[in-house]
Amino acid sequence: MAERVALGVVGVGHLGAIHAEKYAARDDAQLVAVYDVDRARAREVADRFGCAVAANLDDLLSRVVAVSIAVPVEHHEEVGLAALAAKRHVLMEKPLAASLEGGERLAAAARSAGLVLQVGHIERFNPVVRELRHLVSEPRFVECHRLAPFAGRGADTDVIFDVMIHDLDLLAYLVDDEIVSIDAVGVPILSANIDIANVRLRFARGCVANVTASRVSLKRERKLRIFQTDTYVSMDFDAHSALVARRDPSEAPMPGAPLDMSAIRVEMREFSGADPLAAEIDAFLAAVAGESAAAVSADEALEALRLASRIRAAIEVPAVAPRRP
Repeated sequence: MAERVALGVVGVGHLGAIHAEKYAARDDAQLVAVYDVDRARAREVADRFGCAVAANLDDLLSRVVAVSIAVPVEHHEEVGLAALAAKRHVLMEKPLAASLEGGERLAAAARSAGLVLQVGHIERFNPVVRELRHLVSEPRFVECHRLAPFAGRGADTDVIFDVMIHDLDLLAYLVDDEIVSIDAVGVPILSANIDIANVRLRFARGCVANVTASRVSLKRERKLRIFQTDTYVSMDFDAHSALVARRDPSEAPMPGAPLDMSAIRVEMREFSGADPLAAEIDAFLAAVAGESAAAVSADEALEALRLASRIRAAIEVPAVAPRRP
C-alpha cells in the first residue's frame, strides 16, 4: 500500500471542517493537524476527527505535505504564500484570492516552486457538469441562477467573488470565448458589500449569458440552463440532476414544414449519491502524487477572478450627485 499523504487544514469553519472530515475518512491520506485562530473551534474539529491542533500556521506546515486552506478570502493570499514558501501543495477554497493581483502572486509562487495549487471551484466536480459537458458545443444563450438565504458567511467579500464566481468559472469552462461586453448591477442589502448582483455577458461568437447571484434570497436555487441549436440543457447542481431536450437528428424539419414536437426527445438524468468535494479531493491527491495536473489550476481560477474583477468594476460606478432644488 502506498504511503499515506500527511495533510492539514487551515481554517476549520464550515467548509474547512468538511475538508477535515473528508481527509480523515480516507485510506490514502492522514489528517495530521488542523489550525484555526479560534482555538476552541480547532480543538472541537480535531477531537471529532482524531488529529492534533497545531500551535500556529508554521507548526501545521512543518507536519504536512499538503494543506487545504479554508480561511476567509481576505487571508487567502497571505496563508497560501506561506504554505507555498514552505514547499507545501495547496488546495485553496474558492476564490483563489480577494483580488486579481493577489491571485497572480499565488499562481506565480506555485509555478516557481513547482507545487500543486488547485482551487476549489467545486461545480467542476459536480457529476452533472462532468457528464454533460460533451453536449455543449456552441451555446447561444446561458442562464445562471445561484441564490441562497443569508448564512452569515462570506460577508468579507461581495457576492460576485463569494457566490457568482462559481458560475463565472463554469462559463469559462463551457463557453470558452472572449467576452466583448458586460452590463452589470449589484446592491448591498445585509452587509457592507454587494449581496445580490446580475450581469449580462456577450461573447465574441454571439453567445449571451445572464447570470444572477444572491446570498439574501428567500429560497435556495443553483441552476444553469444552456440553449443551443437543437439542444436545451437544464442543470440542477443541488439535486445533481439535469433535463436534456434534443431534436432527433433523423427528424430534421423540412423548409417550411410545420413544427412537430414529437421530434423532441426529453430525458431526465440523475446522479444520486454524488459527492463533489470528495471528487475534488481525489483530484487534488492525484495531482500531489504526480498522477495528473491540478484539476482546476491557478491559471484557470485566475480567469474567473479576471472576469469577477471586470464585473465588479462595471458595477462600481461613481455616485450621481443630487440635483439642486
